[in-house]
Amino acid sequence: MPSISIKGQLMPQSPIRKLVPFAEQAVKNGKSIYYLNIGQPDIKTPKIALQAVKDSKIDTLAYSRSEGSEIYRQKISDYYKKHDIDVSHEDIIVTTGGSEALLFAFGSVMDVEDEVIIPEPFYANYNGFSIASGVKVVPIISKIEDNFALPPIEEFEKLITPKTKAILICNPGNPTGYLYSKQEIQKLAAIVKKHDLFLLADEVYREFVYDGNTHYSIMQEEGLEDYAIMIDSVSKRYSMCGARIGCLVSKNKDVIQTALKFAQARLSPPTLAQIASEAALETPQSYFDAVIDEYVERRNTLITELQKIEGVKVAKPKGAFYCIAELPIKNSDHFAQWLLEDFELNGETIMVAPAGGFYSTPGAGLNQIRIAYVLKKESLIKAVNILKEALKVYKD
Repeated sequence: MPSISIKGQLMPQSPIRKLVPFAEQAVKNGKSIYYLNIGQPDIKTPKIALQAVKDSKIDTLAYSRSEGSEIYRQKISDYYKKHDIDVSHEDIIVTTGGSEALLFAFGSVMDVEDEVIIPEPFYANYNGFSIASGVKVVPIISKIEDNFALPPIEEFEKLITPKTKAILICNPGNPTGYLYSKQEIQKLAAIVKKHDLFLLADEVYREFVYDGNTHYSIMQEEGLEDYAIMIDSVSKRYSMCGARIGCLVSKNKDVIQTALKFAQARLSPPTLAQIASEAALETPQSYFDAVIDEYVERRNTLITELQKIEGVKVAKPKGAFYCIAELPIKNSDHFAQWLLEDFELNGETIMVAPAGGFYSTPGAGLNQIRIAYVLKKESLIKAVNILKEALKVYKD
């Protein structure tokens, strides 16, 4: 029989989604589940975005331009200017989610067997994108003891080879919630200019920054115009994960012209979703203020409750809505499946994401889980209590 490609065999399963069959079976068995495994906010999508689709007077649902609607890109440019990011609509390519923007970026600046350095733990799909692109991930470990801060620049330099083409960060970070400071971004800027590399930044959680901190984009750093490629999305900002609208942003004209060819090959981003995303840009600041207040309360509740559990170590997030917790276990894959198959507390259990899939280094993160605090405060308290009771009886 014909064989599956090596690339296909190497594609990793999603650590976030691979446990879904066990969760579905648990529900069939009568259990209730607190879903801590996926970054699907329970925050309502702005009504203005949904209404725009309802009000659209479209007779034929046609293709849009490959780079996205010019009006939408102009409005995105205006949005960025409010965040001290000076880019024109010509520096923007609208994509089918941030995922496609990352694939376009990989395809535009890296060839097969080229290397990208990524601080880990990182968004699990970076592994998948790299395999799909034939690119090698070179991980550099950030530590929970340091709250997942940027590793020393000297450690980056040790990893740079003739095959190195880029450094990729997520800011604020998924799965850690770490927020890179302006000084850390400037250190990265210096090293990519020194070694003639691209700096890619996944900034889809820009709005979710806490404790009076400020997000500093790579697009704000002067002198980085030819090196910086920003990835963005409406998914988390407006709680519009299903819209599948993102964008790639760069002032490097060669990058944009190359990425456009990839965009043309897939024809165009979704038309109705662009209409919703364009309208979402009119969302008032009061919406974000309320969302931030809600996430700060959830984060504080989660961290406080986790710190009460003996043997659990947790880093405090400065942004996004995730945290990494280190548990007194050996294998979080087994533990996460056991929670769904064999454990319940008053008919309830939890679903978590094993953190091993957020690393590229073999064996790293096996005793860690990622928790998405996208549930209300009361549910988080119940979920952490279930975790506490589960750890008392779990056997590796």
